[in-house]
Order: sequence, then structure tokens, then C-alpha cells
Amino acid sequence: MDKIQHKQVNVGGLNLHVAEIGSGPAVLLLHGFPEIWYSWRHQMIALAEAGFHAIAPDFRGYGLSDQPSEPEKAGFYDLVEDMVGLLDALGIDKVLVVGKDFGAVIAYYLGLCHPDRVKGIVTLGIPYLKPGALEKWDSAPKDLYFRHWQEPGRGLADLGRFDAKTVVRNIYTLFSSSELPVAEDGKEVMDLYDPSKPLPPWFTEDDLQMYSSLYEKSGFVFPMQVPYLCSKRDQGILTLFSERTIQAPSLLIMGTKDYFLKFPGVGYYVNSEMLLKSAVPNLEINFFPEGSHFVQEQFPEEVNKLLLGFLNQLL
Repeated sequence: MDKIQHKQVNVGGLNLHVAEIGSGPAVLLLHGFPEIWYSWRHQMIALAEAGFHAIAPDFRGYGLSDQPSEPEKAGFYDLVEDMVGLLDALGIDKVLVVGKDFGAVIAYYLGLCHPDRVKGIVTLGIPYLKPGALEKWDSAPKDLYFRHWQEPGRGLADLGRFDAKTVVRNIYTLFSSSELPVAEDGKEVMDLYDPSKPLPPWFTEDDLQMYSSLYEKSGFVFPMQVPYLCSKRDQGILTLFSERTIQAPSLLIMGTKDYFLKFPGVGYYVNSEMLLKSAVPNLEINFFPEGSHFVQEQFPEEVNKLLLGFLNQLL
């Protein structure tokens, strides 16, 4: 961990925090929520040792990156363009991109909007979803966490009752389950947390402290905007690309115990393969038995082996 270097890179007037290590072909690692660059700690070391240049930014509004002046106007496309700007600033023409959770959405949209910049795509926890798909969860339970947090002000009020450390602890514990987080009977999502339940065995108190220190800086205003609030808005320019296919060689890694597979239609969509491959024709799918939504932290050695095997094929 001590060998990972950190710097600020100006992209469109915002300073983005970037963690990086190694030299060689560039691999861009995109975090989800409630994650941060640190969620790739295991992969960064393995990538560097295998001869890759691992680059893990904090998205705008997250961690050590700047907050945008008008967070309420931000959406997925802004983060896509931030990543293009970051590649330009680092002098990188084409990249291997790896995304987790909503970072997977950004990884796919980078390949969709800028196919000339992407050599290959690896995603964990979320399959390809066409622009606008995240707003269409009306068939999901009305008290599903995602629908709660799509309501203006509700997610921020829910999380704002607690300090950052408690929020990260609650979400990591809840979202490591195979069950959908559904807050029924007038409860909010954070009310689902059982304080008697320990952290997952692969997530240490030191890990919790690292995450919480970064969210203490950034807060949760932007994380509630992207991915939650922005997913209810018209996706603007992204809709112009919605009928395109993603041609880059791609790998989807899903844990069999990932709660996201229980979102309406997702399990069928992923397991049918035909539907998914109609949009991402050069796709491989790998299921990790017992894997949760945080599979890259839960089974780092196994994920690293799979990741390196796939990336090495693309060189």
C-alpha cells in the first residue's frame, strides 16, 4: 500500500484525486458507492506486479476529489467525460477499464461513447444497462433502497442522521447480504442495520477507518446525486448512444450471492446471456460462488487471477 502514489489532476477545472501504481498498459479502475479508490487496493498491487499501470481515481464529489459547484446538475455523462479528460491529462490514448457497482455503468458508457479510447471492459456487480434503464425500477418494491434514494432529499436525510463511519459500516454490512435492502413499515434504509451484526470478515476496522475518513471529507451530497438522483432524470446526450452496441472485449464478474441479481429482471437478463450479448456481443460472464456485491474485496486473489487472465489476452 505504501507504494501507491497519490496526486491531484485538473480535469475541466476540477481537481480529481488519483491513486496509481506500476508502469505498462494502463488500467482505469472505477469505484462504486459507498466505495472509493481504496476499494481497488488488492487489485492495484496485483496489477502493478503483473506489469500494468493501475489508475484509481475518486470520481468528482467523492473522497479527495473536488466537489462540483452545482452537484444537482451532474449525471453519468459528466463522469464519463471526466474520465476522458483524465486520460487526456495523463497522456493515455487507450485504456483497459474496470468498473464496480455504478462505476461499471461509467465503464460501459465510456466504451459506448468513446469506443476509440477503450481496449477492453471488466465490470463487477452490475451488467450493462442501457442509458435510462436505472430510472425504470417501478416494478421494484416501493421501499427498495434505490427507490428511496431516488427521492429528492430522502437519501441525504437518511444518511445525515449518522456520522460517516456509521454510514459506511451500515451500508457495507447491509449490502454484503444476498437480500435486497428493503425498508418497509415506514423505516428508512439506515434503520435496517442490525448493530449486533459484525462487519464482513474480509472488511477490517482499518478498512472502515480509511473509507470513513474519505467520506468525512466529501460527505454524501454528491454520492446521493450520482448514481441515485440523476438516474431519475432524462439522460440527455447518453440517449443518443442507447441503440449502439459495445464492441470492446468485455468480462462481467458477478457473485452468486450479489443482491443486485434480485433486482426485477436482472437475474434473468444476466443468466439468459442472449439478451445481454445482444448489447455487448464480445462478453464473457463469470459467476463467483458465494460472492457478494463486493466480490473484489471478498475474494481478491481469485478476482485478481481472473482479471489478469482477461487483460493479458487483450495485449
